[in-house]
Amino acid sequence: MFKRNFFKIYILLWFITGCKVTYNTYDFEESPEILKPNYSKNDSWAVLPDKIPEEITQFKTDNSEKKADVFFIYPTLIDGKNQKEWNSNIWDPEIRYDVINRPVKYQSTAWMEAGNLYVPFYRQAHIRVFNEKFKKDGIKALDLAYSDIREAFIYFLENFNDGKPFIIASHSQGTVHAKRLISEFIDGKELQKKLIAAYLVGIKVSENDFQDIKPMNSPFEVGGFVSWNTFKYNKYPKRNNYENWFKGGVTSNPITWDDKKEVGKELHKGLLYRNLKIFNNNIDIKLIDGIVWASLPNVPGKLLLKPVRSYHFADINLFWVDIQKNAKIRVEQWFKKNK
Repeated sequence: MFKRNFFKIYILLWFITGCKVTYNTYDFEESPEILKPNYSKNDSWAVLPDKIPEEITQFKTDNSEKKADVFFIYPTLIDGKNQKEWNSNIWDPEIRYDVINRPVKYQSTAWMEAGNLYVPFYRQAHIRVFNEKFKKDGIKALDLAYSDIREAFIYFLENFNDGKPFIIASHSQGTVHAKRLISEFIDGKELQKKLIAAYLVGIKVSENDFQDIKPMNSPFEVGGFVSWNTFKYNKYPKRNNYENWFKGGVTSNPITWDDKKEVGKELHKGLLYRNLKIFNNNIDIKLIDGIVWASLPNVPGKLLLKPVRSYHFADINLFWVDIQKNAKIRVEQWFKKNK
């Protein structure tokens, strides 16, 4: 998982660290129309509580409905230099396979024990939207992607949720959409009372991005958000983009979930690796402004990670068990608080 994602999700850091990438593309208006999802149909969802892909069935510990829900928004997966389209075709079997076998399998499963998992397929924007050169059309592509997430969330609320408290979880581009979703539907609204927590990972989130929803600094806190971006120990983004993309962002501790700035591997609960193998007590971390520094994971093939400065591709994998256990605690705390 670490190796494969290095070539995919890690590419986002090319843009936010200043590297130049050339793409062949249409103007947005010339991009072929993609059939939009219909969230009343099961095939527009990657995961529903009664539609668990075979690839993640080992994480479904029981068949009973849980008291809380989880709405997960996956990261950018399309990055081809010669892919002219601005948004992904969710009906393409390769796209669907990628969604299930990467973010669903190795990220969303961290929240499966905490609640009923919902993961919509959506027409995600191409990676080039994060390149300043493509900003004008990139905004349009992100708007299209968000329109799917918005419709999926509305359908989720009206047809699945039935008033249960919920977790919002996301990574990378997914967090771009999650921030917008929270601002539109939850922050300062009646629905905020149902928010257990938002795990907004892999994109800078500032303390004042929301009006009423604030960062959480305790593993037992509810109603707020946590966020982090992971780099190798003592490594920074290249070309001074640290200021724009990381510095000043909320940097939660994804092991102890409190104000500790340094944590040793003895407290690390576990990372999720290839073939769904868990490695416990594996990494040390240190928090600096906008970044979580992590030590080199002690996993098979770790030498391949030695030259890697950004662990963006593993923001969730590195703390998979830590997230799993924390999400369950926060659900329990929400119900204690709302008896």
